[in-house]
Amino acid sequence: MKRVLILGGGFGGLAAATRLRQRLPEGYEVLLVDRQPRFMAGLRKSWALVGAAEFGPGERRLASLEGRGIRFVQGEIGSIDPQGRSAVVGGQRIEGDALVVALGAQHAPETVPGFSEHVLNVYDRAELPRAARAIREFRGGRLGIGIFASPYVCPPAPFEMACLVREALAARGVEASVEVFSPAGMTLPVLGASSCAIIEARLAEHGVGFLANHKAASVEAGKVNFQDGSRDYDLLLGVPPHRCPRVVVESGLTEGAPWARLDPAALETRFPGVYAIGDCTEVPLANGLPLPKAGVFAEAQGIACAERIAAGLLGGSSDARFTGEGYCYLEVGAGTAMRVAGNFLATPAPAIQVEEPSTQALAAKRAFEADRLREWFGG
Repeated sequence: MKRVLILGGGFGGLAAATRLRQRLPEGYEVLLVDRQPRFMAGLRKSWALVGAAEFGPGERRLASLEGRGIRFVQGEIGSIDPQGRSAVVGGQRIEGDALVVALGAQHAPETVPGFSEHVLNVYDRAELPRAARAIREFRGGRLGIGIFASPYVCPPAPFEMACLVREALAARGVEASVEVFSPAGMTLPVLGASSCAIIEARLAEHGVGFLANHKAASVEAGKVNFQDGSRDYDLLLGVPPHRCPRVVVESGLTEGAPWARLDPAALETRFPGVYAIGDCTEVPLANGLPLPKAGVFAEAQGIACAERIAAGLLGGSSDARFTGEGYCYLEVGAGTAMRVAGNFLATPAPAIQVEEPSTQALAAKRAFEADRLREWFGG
């Protein structure tokens, strides 16, 4: 029996597994490994933060993939052997005829002194209920959402969270200033200065401030120390630094770089039959910046590599490739969202458009989650 081994049950891994199961006949095994028992789209964290939605309706058991012809193994991945297209999971070696590494990005709060003690991590599913409670109990003052390093997953999310938090506080009559600080010179550098100016203007309209070029060096109780000066906060939420999973680095897939290296279009690494997709990778753009770490790109990469793998296993070939087309949504409150879309691999620079806030974009964002749950889990 031939087997495709997929490491990671996020957007990329699920998209790859689903497409492979559609393309490969019975007798070919699609095996997905993840240390977590459930999947949840990260976009639901913004809603949970302000009490607009709970986690439950957006969660699905990865074990339910078994009913769709995809074998699921829950366990910690101890090592990856790209040459052998295998991994050690829970002490057991699992081999594949093709290997897809889609292990995402890990949080590294320990790299900022004081982060773990004094910042509520809004990207941590386990800690997010504490952050939501802190917002409910907030009585006023300065509330900050800090971006502590780049790159990080879902770049618009901190700004979206700030808008939704500001709206929730205003609805309760709480007087507060809400701001986002970032080490970058603009909100979403990959978009360019003109598009960032549009986003920053909309943030200001919704009462959210933005502090550019603010690289946090350490955190104390109620205070963030930057490389130049400090700032006091009555409530501090944060996005921790991200890094490539240790097991990916140790496998040699990063080739000494911070993230896994791959062919941007074919998605294959330097090891034949081994593909790397999603947030654990770095895809350079024509303007020198990296491709944003977003689920929509991981999904597209998962589909493309699945087509190539399936064709190869069946004795053929495929010209499927990752094109760089993608989009995301940034909720700004008042029942609206902005849509950012374009070709991120275009030359000489990404060709991206930022749409004005609309109720239609928010509806599309909600449909985005529902569509993926239906595609991957049947509903």
